[in-house]
Amino acid sequence: MTEVNPKVSPEELSNERPLKISKTLQEEGDFCEEEEEEKEAVDKSMKPGLQRYLVAVEYIGTRFCGSQQQLNHRTVVGVLQEAFHKFIGQPVTICQSSRTDAGVHALSNVCHVDVERVSKRKPGEVVCETPFHAFIVFLSNFMEHFGSLPPHEPAVVRKAVNHFLQKEGDIMLTDVRSVPGDFHARFKAQERMYFYRLLNGPELLSIFEKDRAWHVSEELDLVAMQEACKVLVGHHDFSSFRASGCQSKSPFRTLEELSVLEMVSTPHFPSITEREQNGSNEEGPDSFCNKCKTGLPTGSISNDIMAGDSNSGTDLGFGIRRRHRCYVITARARSFLYHQVRLLVGVIKSVGTGDLKVSDVERILNARSVTAASPMAPARGLYLGHVKYELP
Repeated sequence: MTEVNPKVSPEELSNERPLKISKTLQEEGDFCEEEEEEKEAVDKSMKPGLQRYLVAVEYIGTRFCGSQQQLNHRTVVGVLQEAFHKFIGQPVTICQSSRTDAGVHALSNVCHVDVERVSKRKPGEVVCETPFHAFIVFLSNFMEHFGSLPPHEPAVVRKAVNHFLQKEGDIMLTDVRSVPGDFHARFKAQERMYFYRLLNGPELLSIFEKDRAWHVSEELDLVAMQEACKVLVGHHDFSSFRASGCQSKSPFRTLEELSVLEMVSTPHFPSITEREQNGSNEEGPDSFCNKCKTGLPTGSISNDIMAGDSNSGTDLGFGIRRRHRCYVITARARSFLYHQVRLLVGVIKSVGTGDLKVSDVERILNARSVTAASPMAPARGLYLGHVKYELP
């Protein structure tokens, strides 16, 4: 797992090396952030009165010991199950589409959960002040014991569970939808997309980016990294890009997309240069935003404000720090091998720094051995971005 040692200095953290692969990752409770192939049938039988919900959840993975439930450890599934328990008054089981390691974040992970709507009222808790009120209580009890209460509306589920998640501060539901009882969050997933953030430049990483990206101080060659991605796209034997603990039967996967783009580092605030360019633009106040077609505002990567340009002599003023260049690697496929994304990023980064050539990428791929790959990228820069479904 990728965890921050509180005794390590900020300088050491900024230059922290990527993780090497441990043969005991799964034994130590470090769960894979990528899905394996389907290996079991979906149980279509459900208890009468249950409603299955598909739930999208976002979280900051820093304080989680992974997403899969573990005894005596804080996990995504554990926190969600506790919140649902408080909401409906009985235990539930969360089944997730994709498991994430400790330190890995999610813009949208997806789970399903079966919920039975039951009254949380205790005997003697309701005082019947009128005959009509007594009749309503009798009818409610009758429906509870001899019939069934209607399922909660998805909006009610989302609002109620988020209420119980408020104290956590790093996880929330972003969407809830009612689905049939045979809809499985894992097996019905058609595609998964991951993002990996690299912040590039010699300056120390901002505390606002702590545990949110991999800081690479050496200059990165964007064009070389993009060429390396082209070698890896498609259907291949990715034995060189799966950890030794991978339990998948086949090393073959199809990468639909593997790309790298330079993006605006977040949080992004306009510099003096950007404000002046915006103010002097005669096309109107909205023209500046209209030009952000690639997500990269005009002037945001000018050499006088980027940390990557250490030779720039421009004085930005006291207390104003240079920004890091931000590169986002996108990986998209139906499923991934154990640690595949982070191993891919490790190789792409090495090409960017010049430690590897583009031709070395094909050599590593053909080696079909994880020992041929570069060290694995740390968990903190990885984000599960989206899980695609064909919803009923």
